[in-house]
Amino acid sequence: MSARGLAGALTVLLLSATSWGGAGLPTITHDGRPYVELARVAASLQTRLDATPASTRAHLRTRDTVVTLTRNWAQVLINGKPMVLDAPVRVKRGVWLVPQSFVGRVGPTLVAGAPAGAAPSRVGAPVEVSLEDLRVRSYPSFTRVVVETSASIAHRVESSGPKEARVRLIGLGSGAQVEEVRDGFIAEVRLERAGPDGLVRVVFEGAAGTMRASTLTDPPRLVLDVARPVEPAAREGREQLGPLKMIVLDAGHGGHDSGALGPTGLMEKDVVLDVTRRVTKLVEERLGVKVRLTRDADHFVTLRDRTSFANRERADLFVSIHANAHRESATDGVETYFLSSEATDSAARQVAALENGVVQLEQSAGRPSGQVDIVKAILWDLAQSEFHMESSRLAEVVHDSMTQTLRISNRGVKQAGFYVLGGAAMPAILIEIGFVTNPREERRLKETKYRDEIARAIFAGLAEYKRAWDQRARAAAEPPSMTRAR
Repeated sequence: MSARGLAGALTVLLLSATSWGGAGLPTITHDGRPYVELARVAASLQTRLDATPASTRAHLRTRDTVVTLTRNWAQVLINGKPMVLDAPVRVKRGVWLVPQSFVGRVGPTLVAGAPAGAAPSRVGAPVEVSLEDLRVRSYPSFTRVVVETSASIAHRVESSGPKEARVRLIGLGSGAQVEEVRDGFIAEVRLERAGPDGLVRVVFEGAAGTMRASTLTDPPRLVLDVARPVEPAAREGREQLGPLKMIVLDAGHGGHDSGALGPTGLMEKDVVLDVTRRVTKLVEERLGVKVRLTRDADHFVTLRDRTSFANRERADLFVSIHANAHRESATDGVETYFLSSEATDSAARQVAALENGVVQLEQSAGRPSGQVDIVKAILWDLAQSEFHMESSRLAEVVHDSMTQTLRISNRGVKQAGFYVLGGAAMPAILIEIGFVTNPREERRLKETKYRDEIARAIFAGLAEYKRAWDQRARAAAEPPSMTRAR
């Protein structure tokens, strides 16, 4: 196809992208936003699409340009250069979806090609993005740096040397700040000007750590988790990982706390208890793993007692099962959470607030709430810091199993401040298996067959995670000579 013909196709594409069911690109509403099917975008632009429903990444390719998209991420790469979209890429029922704005922002690059040295991330970006806040929190195993900005912004990790790590914030128009840390790992964090961009410098006190960068929305944030180097003695202790032997399953709510309520009266507490029992049976029969339940009948358990129980039982994993609610009855889908002080977005914060509201039913009369709850949340987050990465991994594995097995919308893996996950001395996740407030999902959640499907999907995720866990345990138990021989 000639450049003129391709440009013409793009024009038609842009004009028709907002139509419903027309000859162009119909939109699909997901999470309250308009999306379009990535396959339709590729076909309209006559570009090659490499993606499968199960893949983590998708690629759009032309002769000069490769666009890399990652499921549940708002950042895409254009010839290796990052661009931040206004909403994350989603995979819904096996179909890759991109925000409607993707067409106007990325389409021209696919038509014209990406010249060497170009910065596609500036396409459609605000004229100026400013710094809103720079904050640092230290944990036993890592230090977290959060850069909050006035709008979404692309970033590029430029170096991670023995003395400092550098991250460029592309197009950050204003903002400079120095945070002295001195936590025995990081000396200070500096945000400086670097031409038209901002530059974050993480200066180490001694040995350098490894950095993981991620972007969150609402408000826009870049989160840098810098892991401390593992000392030889600590490494030897961690290598004593044994086989996965016990899981604590937590059926949300119970007793006088019914949880979410469906249009025809279906109560969350009943659904999740039934599903939890089904998961328990599958895990014990097929995995040979012991399961303990925080509740095995319709009675109330405080949020604190749930993880305290898991700690007393010395569980290897803690999995809390819930059903969701939303004021808009059409909202649907499954989402999985792990604990973090930085919520993914406002929707994640709202779900956590809804689940955390149970504390009002715990009848803790006479106890002040405000500052005590804040301090408690920080302490719980601190307790989970050691298991943050492992909780994230567990959430991804279980969530992928559910979305690939069930005919349900994928709302993604998210993080937020759930009290019920706080204080768990093991990897911990919370699963929202569907919305009882959605009439269609409520009907399905009433069905014994569908509850069994949910339980099997959760079990399959736990089985996959256990396989990986046991493999690591076996590798750690092998003599060093055998490991080197491989």
